[in-house]
Amino acid sequence: MATNLAISPDLLERAVELSGTTTKTAAVTLALKEFIARREQRRLLELFNSLEWDPTFDYKSERSRS
Repeated sequence: MATNLAISPDLLERAVELSGTTTKTAAVTLALKEFIARREQRRLLELFNSLEWDPTFDYKSERSRS
């Protein structure tokens, strides 16, 4: 899908250099993937911080087969 974007040429060239990609499209694609991954990680961290832990829970006893 072709999309026209007004991106700063300096930012785009810097992204191409830092990413090691050979094309502007590849650099933008990589940047978007990394942005999405960071946001998803942040959401997981927020979820992790919302869990309530029971310090008395004995997880080893849950493993027993008897």
